[in-house]
Amino acid sequence: MFIKRALLSVLTNDFDPVTIVFLKKKLPIRKTGKMIDQISPIFPGYVFLETGDFPEPLYWAIRTTPGFYRYLPENKNPLPLSGKDLSTIKHFLSFGEVADISKVQFDENNRIIVVEGPLKGLEGSIIKVDRRKCRAKVKLDMYNDSFPVDLAFEILGKK
Repeated sequence: MFIKRALLSVLTNDFDPVTIVFLKKKLPIRKTGKMIDQISPIFPGYVFLETGDFPEPLYWAIRTTPGFYRYLPENKNPLPLSGKDLSTIKHFLSFGEVADISKVQFDENNRIIVVEGPLKGLEGSIIKVDRRKCRAKVKLDMYNDSFPVDLAFEILGKK
């Protein structure tokens, strides 16, 4: 969140409107015997910006922001998201500011069936299911890099 605050202070009215997107998820965790909802980033360390124009002054304003590391895919040639990368971001954005807990069922072969929520449409990317913790580990790809991401689910019952 530090980088988001730093970017907000740097991005002035001198630039086209810039929307800062920091994707988050809700993940129930057990702490001192009680279940609490923890809000954490989907892509830790990544902040996405939506802007029309990307002039050189904006490039340098962001590049020199404290906490900034690098542009994707490389600093010398930042590229906008497209294709599967963009659809992944839009998928999570469609659930609002925080991706909530998905609702799932398991079929007779114990395969997960997502009824609704952020896991819907990502079934083919699920690499591990932990029924006890109600979490699914999903492999997400972004600019030729893979991220394992834990997303929470609630079991509705057998199908």
